[in-house]
Amino acid sequence: MEDKYLSVTALTKYIKKKFDVDEHLQGIYIRGEISNYKHHSRGHMYLTIKDENASIRAVMFQHQNIKLQFRPENGMKVLINGSVSVFEASGQYQLYINDMQPDGIGALHLAFEQLKIKLTDEGIFEERNKKKLPKFPKKIAVLTSPTGAAIRDILTTLERRYPIVDVLIFPILVQGKYAKDSIVRAIQTVNNRTDIDLIIMGRGGGSIEELWPFNEELVARAIFDSNIPIISAVGHETDFSISDFTADRRAATPTAAAELAVPSIADLIQYQEQLNRMLTNYMHQLYKTKFNSWHNVKESYFFKFPHRYIEEKEQALDTIIDRFQTNLTKIRQHKKDQVAHIDKQLSYFKPTKIIDRKKESVLQLEREMTNYLKTILSNKKRDFSNKLESLELLNPTSTMLRGYSILYDKNKEMVTNITNVSVGDELQAHVSNGVIVSIIKEVKES
Repeated sequence: MEDKYLSVTALTKYIKKKFDVDEHLQGIYIRGEISNYKHHSRGHMYLTIKDENASIRAVMFQHQNIKLQFRPENGMKVLINGSVSVFEASGQYQLYINDMQPDGIGALHLAFEQLKIKLTDEGIFEERNKKKLPKFPKKIAVLTSPTGAAIRDILTTLERRYPIVDVLIFPILVQGKYAKDSIVRAIQTVNNRTDIDLIIMGRGGGSIEELWPFNEELVARAIFDSNIPIISAVGHETDFSISDFTADRRAATPTAAAELAVPSIADLIQYQEQLNRMLTNYMHQLYKTKFNSWHNVKESYFFKFPHRYIEEKEQALDTIIDRFQTNLTKIRQHKKDQVAHIDKQLSYFKPTKIIDRKKESVLQLEREMTNYLKTILSNKKRDFSNKLESLELLNPTSTMLRGYSILYDKNKEMVTNITNVSVGDELQAHVSNGVIVSIIKEVKES
């Protein structure tokens, strides 16, 4: 009879085997909404897939979710490919996810928007973090494919606009799974040099998959950490990448990037010619102004009659000297008056006079204190004599000398009333010079 009972483990294994061999539960496609999403520290994803009427627990292991181009979130609608089986430890069936895509929007577009929001929240795209481009760069590093159309456009534009600039080409992979590492290494290599003034980074147009290396977070952070300004030129004018938002300047095309990087030599020559004309006009105007000034000086009274000019200055000097001597005499007299006034004040505050006045004050205080102490002592003596006389009147010994005594019973308590004693009690009568012990024979009430 015992053989008909199954263990829980055996039953669970049997049910799991039924699930695993059912071809309808393998390679199934499900549309649903994510909830209870958790990305475990070991890399596995645990979630619940639900619709309006039901839900199922699901798991996507790390070796499969590492290929996802987007980050799952609660509430996201997804398209899933996977299989259904039983998790023996809990006896619950669950969905094992092999692949997952956003429902209604491509995975790459979703990943792009998610990364854009993340880096925006960190402040990486803020204008205050952008570095200024050099006006006249001496050496430019170009990071692109050495065989694409982008490098030809950049070199042609640089040669036409600013042929004196040095250009270093750093070949990178611009698409494929290894491209992001190639871009990051190139940025770091350029930053290890001290002779590079500017970086141009980019490629020609393509699909979002082909442009994706420039949307990688690793590349964006390398651009942000660069100490050298970077111009990003990825794709065509309508294409925007995460690198465009992160770079110090964004160019619509590689050609536009080269135009941003350097000034036009023709414009510089024209500007120089304009400066030369301005300088020539300025020098002519300056010469004319100085010549007129010189002519005015030459025709001035000083040049025609220098000896009279000197005589006038001599006379003016005499006037100044006289005024100075008069003022000096007044100042001296004023200072003498001040010294006399101060000396008069100081005579009152001479230390010897101050000491004499203080000594007199001290002697006066000593006399007053002596009189005060004598008065207090006399009052205290009088008070003491009065209190002594009062004490003499209250002294029991004095009363005893007049024939009085004080009675105490056997308990050493004073007898003040006949009700406190009885016939036969022993009493002690204290008199002035001793104690009398007696026995009560009779008690009479007066």
